Amino acid sequence: MQLEQPAWGRGLATVTDSQILDVWFPQLGLGAPEDGSLPKVAEPVLSGLRVEPVQTVIGSLAEPASNTADAWLRLHLLSHRLIRPHQANLDGIFGLLNNVAWTSAGPCPPERVDQLRLLLRAEGRHLAVYGVDKFPRMTDYVVPSGVRIADADRVRLGAHLAPGTTVMHKGFVNFNAGTLGASMVEGSISAGVVVGEGSDIGAGASIMGTLSGGGQIVISVGERSLVGANAGIGIALGDDCVVEAGCYVTAGSKVTLTETGEIVKASALSGASNVLFLRNSVTGALEARPRKGTGITLNPTLHSND
Repeated sequence: MQLEQPAWGRGLATVTDSQILDVWFPQLGLGAPEDGSLPKVAEPVLSGLRVEPVQTVIGSLAEPASNTADAWLRLHLLSHRLIRPHQANLDGIFGLLNNVAWTSAGPCPPERVDQLRLLLRAEGRHLAVYGVDKFPRMTDYVVPSGVRIADADRVRLGAHLAPGTTVMHKGFVNFNAGTLGASMVEGSISAGVVVGEGSDIGAGASIMGTLSGGGQIVISVGERSLVGANAGIGIALGDDCVVEAGCYVTAGSKVTLTETGEIVKASALSGASNVLFLRNSVTGALEARPRKGTGITLNPTLHSND
């Protein structure tokens, strides 16, 4: 549920004459702005770019972002864990963010990367380009406490990682998505998806962003659930569920209920708890079996990230 709550931030924006490339908010919060001064400005390497101090105030997080700095502040609020996924209105955010080359020398217009590279080469420095995208790496702007991220390239700004979360090398977390408690992320968490406490997204696993088949229902994974290696889901999972390794369950998948023999669409089981999804090794049919007790248990040593 979106918050009808104000928010604020003070930061530094990298700008050209026509667009904002990025905004970093070292000072931010919910409610009315706190007293403080704007950060000091340092000029970027490339001519034609400048850094400007900005103060941004959002009247209500339930309203769409009004400008580029507003959009950047909402992404920072998510990654700082001041709000959870879906608590801010992110409608239209792609149209407010500019496509940027994210480099070791800072943000750069994509068409000027070669110019920046030449400037650095003249100084004996090498330019690394980490990506060309609207969203930067989260860790270039926010490093939340209590998490492990094996490959920073695979977590976008706007991801929400709860303390105790471990994102392994092949894990991926998109913006407005993430974890609500200690979790293992070895697969892909699409935009909008939230994963509950104690759950494990296995290596190579994939979670669709919305209910597969064109639905608008956002996918979620409950607590203590497992999406096995190279498996995938296009439906929500409740608590204490398991999807067998290599098993892909979309909303339209035909599933046999082993207790009754009835065949239903998987969407009918979306959000249900204590379910095991698997392929029958003899018939190849997709089956759903009831599970008893609690689900998986994460290794506490792997998620003690202080």
